[in-house]
Amino acid sequence: MQFVPHEYQQYAITHIMDHEASGLFLDMGLGKTVTTLTAIDELLFLGDVDKVLVIAPLRVAEDTWSTEIEKWDHLSHLRISKVLGKPKERIRAMNKPADIYVTNRESVEWLVKEYFDKWPFDMVVIDELSSFKSAKAIRFRSLKKVRPYFKRLVGLTGTPAPNSLIDLWPQLYLLDGGERLGKTISGFKQQYFRPGRMNGYIVYDWKLKDGGEDAIHQKIGDICISMMSKDYLNIPERVDNIINVNLPEDVKIKYKKLEKDLVIELEENDITAANAAVLTNKLLQMSNGAIYSEDKSVVEIHEEKLKVLLDLIEAANGKPVLIFYSFKHDFDRIVRYLKAKKLKAVGLKESSDIKKWNNAEIPILLVHPASAGHGLNLQYGGNIIIWFGLTWSLELYQQANARLHRQGQKKSVIVHHIVCKNTVDEDVMRALGNKEINQSALLEAVKARIKNIEITE
Repeated sequence: MQFVPHEYQQYAITHIMDHEASGLFLDMGLGKTVTTLTAIDELLFLGDVDKVLVIAPLRVAEDTWSTEIEKWDHLSHLRISKVLGKPKERIRAMNKPADIYVTNRESVEWLVKEYFDKWPFDMVVIDELSSFKSAKAIRFRSLKKVRPYFKRLVGLTGTPAPNSLIDLWPQLYLLDGGERLGKTISGFKQQYFRPGRMNGYIVYDWKLKDGGEDAIHQKIGDICISMMSKDYLNIPERVDNIINVNLPEDVKIKYKKLEKDLVIELEENDITAANAAVLTNKLLQMSNGAIYSEDKSVVEIHEEKLKVLLDLIEAANGKPVLIFYSFKHDFDRIVRYLKAKKLKAVGLKESSDIKKWNNAEIPILLVHPASAGHGLNLQYGGNIIIWFGLTWSLELYQQANARLHRQGQKKSVIVHHIVCKNTVDEDVMRALGNKEINQSALLEAVKARIKNIEITE
């Protein structure tokens, strides 16, 4: 297939070539892979780089980058090697002559240890840069060690600050070695933030100083550009719908008791929560209708969300429905409940399931948001999403919704959220909304403003 870049894609290609470090905050559906590959191809042709390493989520590393090379005529000459699997397989792939070597994030530590003294890559592309948002993570600390050996680095993501602007520091450090936001995360916090909730010297959260957000935007604006799908693509609208669910009175009492006392007894099973994080997880399970006991058995509590789920499926009038769930017992209970109603729901297990869904051969598809992220195209099989269980992660939430709401979708996408009233479900929805507002401000601040671009597709 012949590639004729849109103006916004050419803008991004030029940006990569003009900057040794570049952050491309590209929304889903804008063709970030082919855009980056085109820039790589030109840099290889010019002799500016010799070997390129792409670090990506496993599913993307396995399929997306090689598929894009095969798809476009101008890229078909590029040689790609997948550094995946067991150590022997990775070494074999590293010894294979290629232009581009693709590996998954989990292999970064091994790659750095194995090739630290003979680092072969002069250009690195991080597909989903936000997965390096933790300065304490092994993958970040490993890549930081070899950062001086890169001539060029490109960071790709649609969600640069999934939780707060503090998430930006590790990502920008990998891009510029600390030139813009400082050499340490503590210095970054002190300059742009003030302590929020504290217990002695322990700071639980950080609040932006007055003018801090604008200052951060200005610091990174020269090497980071942002593009949003709504500005460049004719994608049908997305309609968000919240269905409130009232828990039965007896369940409310148990919920409040666990929330207050951190322990309840259910069907002779003791349910305890050791800390706030565990408590939140337990409360989310209760909202969904079941909970894991101390011995990992599943204690079912109510079917209120299941009843609403059935109503939404029936209201779809036979249209395919994509359901996101949180816990393994959610999956099992949904499949069992729908089976009793003569409805078949299946999980996403392999690539053939994607094809079946897009061919409208799967009426009800169950997917965990962590496995429905980058590089998964489901927009041809349906336009209805139901969130049975919610996620705190804005990145997972946005990426999951973008499986249907992306280029190629022909209908408005309906996103239903089943939310139990007066529970942690409401806190999650509120948190996702606040994070999205903050991130939108960041993206808007560094957005590449290209005038008079008309998309005809």
